[in-house]
Amino acid sequence: MATAEADRPMSAEEKKVIFASSLGTVFEWYDFYLYGSLAAIIAKQFFSGLDAGSAFIFALLAFAAGFIVRPFGAIFFGRLGDMIGRKYTFLVTILIMGLSTFIVGILPTYASIGLAAPVILIALRLLQGLALGGEYGGAATYVAEHAPHGKRGAYTAWIQTTATLGLFLSLLVILGTRTAIGEEAFEQWGWRIPFLVSIALLAVSVYIRLSMSESPAFVKMKAEGKTSKSPLTESFGQWKNLKIVILALIGLTAGQAVVWYTGQFYALFFLTQSLKVDGATANLFVAASLIIGTPFFIVFGAWSDKIGRKPIIMAGCLLAVLTYFPVFEQLTKAANPDLHAAQQANKVVIIADPAECSFQFNPTGTVKFTSSCDIAKQKLASNSVSYSNEVAPAGTPALIKVGDVEIKTSVTPEDVAAAREMAEKTLADLKAQEPVNAKAVKAAEDALKNLSDEKKSKDAVISANLSAALKAAGYPAKADPAKVNNWAVIAILSYLVLLVTMVYGPIAAMLVEMFPTRIRYTSMSLPYHIGNGWFGGLLPTMAFAIVAQTGNMYNGLWYPIIIAGATFIIGTLFIEETKDVDIYAED
Repeated sequence: MATAEADRPMSAEEKKVIFASSLGTVFEWYDFYLYGSLAAIIAKQFFSGLDAGSAFIFALLAFAAGFIVRPFGAIFFGRLGDMIGRKYTFLVTILIMGLSTFIVGILPTYASIGLAAPVILIALRLLQGLALGGEYGGAATYVAEHAPHGKRGAYTAWIQTTATLGLFLSLLVILGTRTAIGEEAFEQWGWRIPFLVSIALLAVSVYIRLSMSESPAFVKMKAEGKTSKSPLTESFGQWKNLKIVILALIGLTAGQAVVWYTGQFYALFFLTQSLKVDGATANLFVAASLIIGTPFFIVFGAWSDKIGRKPIIMAGCLLAVLTYFPVFEQLTKAANPDLHAAQQANKVVIIADPAECSFQFNPTGTVKFTSSCDIAKQKLASNSVSYSNEVAPAGTPALIKVGDVEIKTSVTPEDVAAAREMAEKTLADLKAQEPVNAKAVKAAEDALKNLSDEKKSKDAVISANLSAALKAAGYPAKADPAKVNNWAVIAILSYLVLLVTMVYGPIAAMLVEMFPTRIRYTSMSLPYHIGNGWFGGLLPTMAFAIVAQTGNMYNGLWYPIIIAGATFIIGTLFIEETKDVDIYAED
């Protein structure tokens, strides 16, 4: 009977369930990802009281705040879903998500209301995270409980496409708005439009979800009086279920999460922040890779019905561990070949006393990094230069080496005078050119002004010397669009998305199959959202913090590699295959 059930075509009701669940979830992910896609602009609008580096990291932390609370949303809404039903629970979640996103679109910035702006923004992010914590488990459980035995992987794979489609939709709206009104207007006020558009998506989603019927598995269980009176106690207070929750977290969702966020979010941040590809072009590259890769969610979901969920997920984690470093180096070579060539020909090194080097994270904007090592690191970070570190004797001022050129961080009055003389000559030469480059003249005037200011002159000398050395060594200020290998970038990003589809396509079905119906919503939601909310959601922040500390722009990849490796080992040894499990069984 199971074979006959799996071979029959999808019914009209099943198509409606999948469409309604998937479409609503697409809109919810769209709301959630807008913030991540616009993190750089959000940093300027809501954290402008901080220096640029801290503002971006703090904006990522605010993004991560939504992920941190997702497990709490999973517990709260999972409990409701197991007690009162799947349908009404994730109708509530989409209302919370949509309204929170719309309010971001009308929220005054730091320049208008000061500290209240980032505080309200973070509160809205927390509401989004709570709502999303209840959303995914409900949608996955709802679809799986409608699916015939032998097709749960294929059916739930449609839910798995929704996160990527939501990201794609957010990128599409952002790109369309940017193109229509121009980059300058978009950074000033146009960034609000994608948030405001979400109110229309919310209306459509609510209308669709109101037309849905309750899950047959839940209806059957409720009719028999077997619903759980205390799903939290049953899920986490009994060792037989708790040990499965723990294994699902460390042996499945933690690795799946870091592969997912590396392939779709970190790759985007790496392009724009490390490789200096302009935002619109980077979004186009990611959008193209999503178009190519998204169908493979369905492919791997359906394939998992035949060969099992576990081997596909574990293979994706293993490939990530083995290939991330060479793949991201090839991404650098394709997206910014001048930078790659400069890194190979003229490596940058900071030679400093380790005692002078601080962990450069300044969320409050009150810490001043004044040591020679910290100044050197700040200068290189502001130029997005990857570097290595060498130990200098105690008390020695830090030295920056660009190839064979040395830039001192200890500046004498003679150094300032020489730099001022050079700046005056540069300014005179620029003014004598026909036609006059007003932008270059303004930059030269600002540089000369800083060199004439006693407090700023030391910093200005270091900046000028470093800028000249980097330019001579071939380090570009930004990626040259004419030299970007578009097809290679898209191919590399598509490979990263392919790994995402391997780990993510089958996982909804596997999580549903690991737990009994009476506590399924609660039990599967928590490991999923700890994995994706904490291990995955913190990935951009952790990765960039590692880069800021070590200097090497590839070192952030150690975070997903270590976690994916741990999941591969634990999952391979201790997770059992689930594709043939009867999800209607009571235990």
